[in-house]
Amino acid sequence: MPILNRDTHAARILKAGPAYFALVFGAGFVLGSIRVPIVVPHVGERIAELIETPFMFVVVLMAARFIVRRFALPTHTVVRLGVGIVALGLLVVAEFLLVVAIQGKSLGEYVASRDPISGTVFLVMLVLFALMPLILARLQLIRERHAA
Repeated sequence: MPILNRDTHAARILKAGPAYFALVFGAGFVLGSIRVPIVVPHVGERIAELIETPFMFVVVLMAARFIVRRFALPTHTVVRLGVGIVALGLLVVAEFLLVVAIQGKSLGEYVASRDPISGTVFLVMLVLFALMPLILARLQLIRERHAA
């Protein structure tokens, strides 16, 4: 395994993390724009959010795969996890800013208002979002071992 070049890898993390965030946030914004006015009135907020989850999982997977390739991210844990953490940090900040700006809720009110089931699924998805670049690295290493 090559030696970790901190300067090069830090630059990749700081470029890839925001790009990963932008792809997933953009897709989530579009899906949310469909979910809230069209799906929620018919099935309720909980079911609408749960229906959206598999679509967001596919978005996260595809975005992570694209970012890994586009930025030629090495399989180093620090790099892959760094990209996910930067993207997660940006996503959490954006999510809370939108809630405060659009819904006029405080952070505490927002957290308290989350549905216990879809809210838990949302938290799991956030963890998967942060870990997906690393998960893809692990899968890549497994495929390489089996090919050898």
